[in-house]
Amino acid sequence: MIHPERNELPTNAGIIRLLSERTINRIAAGEVVERPASAVKELVENAIDAGATRVDVVMREGGRALIQVKDDGCGMSPDELSLAVERHATSKLTDEDLVNIGSLGFRGEALASIGAVSRLSVTSRAYGSDEAWMVSVDAGHKSDVTPAALSEGTVIEVRDLFYATPARLKFLKTNRTEYGQASDMMKRLAMAHPEVAFTLSDGDRTTFRAPHAASLMGDARLERLGAILGKDFRENALEIDAEREGLKLTGYAGLPTYSRGNAMQQYLFVNGRPVKDRLLTGAVRGAYQDYLARDRHPSLALFLDVPASFVDVNVHPAKAEVRFKDAGLVRGLIVSSLRHALSAAGHRASTTVADAALGAMQPRAGAAAMPWTRSQEGRPALPEGFQSVVNQIYAPDQPHDNHTGPVGFGEGEQMGFETRGDMAAPSARPIDETAARPEAQDYPLGTARGQVHATYIVSQTADGLVIVDQHAAHERLVYERMKKQIAATGVARQALLLPEVVELEEAPAERLVARAEELASLGLIIEPFGEGAVMVREVPAMLGKLDVKGLVRDLADEITELDEALSLKEKLEDVCGTMACHGSVRAGRRLTVEEMNALLREMEETPHSGQCNHGRPTYVELKLADIEKLFGRR
Repeated sequence: MIHPERNELPTNAGIIRLLSERTINRIAAGEVVERPASAVKELVENAIDAGATRVDVVMREGGRALIQVKDDGCGMSPDELSLAVERHATSKLTDEDLVNIGSLGFRGEALASIGAVSRLSVTSRAYGSDEAWMVSVDAGHKSDVTPAALSEGTVIEVRDLFYATPARLKFLKTNRTEYGQASDMMKRLAMAHPEVAFTLSDGDRTTFRAPHAASLMGDARLERLGAILGKDFRENALEIDAEREGLKLTGYAGLPTYSRGNAMQQYLFVNGRPVKDRLLTGAVRGAYQDYLARDRHPSLALFLDVPASFVDVNVHPAKAEVRFKDAGLVRGLIVSSLRHALSAAGHRASTTVADAALGAMQPRAGAAAMPWTRSQEGRPALPEGFQSVVNQIYAPDQPHDNHTGPVGFGEGEQMGFETRGDMAAPSARPIDETAARPEAQDYPLGTARGQVHATYIVSQTADGLVIVDQHAAHERLVYERMKKQIAATGVARQALLLPEVVELEEAPAERLVARAEELASLGLIIEPFGEGAVMVREVPAMLGKLDVKGLVRDLADEITELDEALSLKEKLEDVCGTMACHGSVRAGRRLTVEEMNALLREMEETPHSGQCNHGRPTYVELKLADIEKLFGRR
């Protein structure tokens, strides 16, 4: 079209015409087959849809030279084989129904798209047939169907991927990276389908193997996840099993203390399909936000099963994203299910905490030739640093404190530790072993044997010992009490005998005063006191004696970081966490045996007490068998 004023053709002008079938196929291939891992995903999903119980994948040169997928599925007849490599040919849709989709693949684009940019061959033998057949596609050119030799199922070979589109080859990463992407995809599919055995090989060795699982649910699924994610995940995973309005959520989620520095170990599935969906990842983050710091991420594998009409899987060419009819229902199910499982875990902490502690107990430097030094009695000596712990727990020259029962915190005296700070350290007054042993068997966290460096409580259990970080543990207890009070009647307040004036910069002071009403609901009563200052009249009663000025300054910093549009109740975990930190037993405070045992008993009764408000462990449990290994007794 000629422009009327310039009397010339635009540089991008031309006659409108239909694209050739070959070009259309290559465009489709660009959407469906982004990299070798994309081809592997499409082909393996086809094998699963075909009823395969075993899928073997071979990739050479990261998938550039060869991708071979072999399965023992139902196979195809010669006519079906010829149609399979055509565009939009599929056996998975009936009556043009794009709503009730129950298979992984359904677009009918995978084989045609792959064949448009590579040398593709498909050999298949239909179930019950005596003959096998083969068809090939070279850069979009299909051959005739010819007889072939194959015992069962289907074998698909993709050679010279993207040779027909050389520009795409330039965007591929190294062979190792591309192979790693395919391996990750295979692992995701293996998690979702434990009834299928999978292998992945680079042509020389098998790098991934997932054997058959006996069943789809229960321990079999956990075993499959453990085989892929590791033994630590299996030992520190909480079972998820919930249902709401026809939606079912199953799977396993790691304890908060079993967390990661990134979200790479979060696997989400919808109707057996691996997806990466912002709604689902956001729901997971929301469920764990009360238990993890912002830079930590939970490890989990969740399987959401919904009616086919409830989800649209047709919104992404590679089917990596989905859209739900009621996103709020899905998010609510995920958040509530995860929080219920975390609450049911009680004070449990991950086993990796103990493993890390044992790993840190190494022999003294310079003892490489003799890994264990010997004591005067000829027994192996403790690793460096551990002997001092034992010395402070067992002091035979000190008087005996025969405490025989736990003492709980009464209302208003939870912070009794402060007034007893001048008492002698329990570490100098050991408990008689015979008196302590029955209690150790009765309580999961055992009975207190002493306090180390006025910071750590050492407790004896029936089969080992527990070391508790007193500040981190009490911080979580205070935090949980605050949340409980807020949900029930609001936080009880205690008036200060003399109001405390806190001087701040003008802007932080104004922000605090602007949130005065919200702070009042959390038990803190403040009012303006001139420019750049506030007066504190009441504080949360449960915090007891505390540094009011330090608390207010920390809250001012916290509020400065909050989005102005967010209320403090929406950021409850941050604000209450700051308050709880100031109202907790500090490191360096000496505790009586009664106080230590009371802390242990409340930890056992309080959900989430196994980790502090930032997801760090509050205690480490060492089994007697592991301790004996340190001394060479095992």
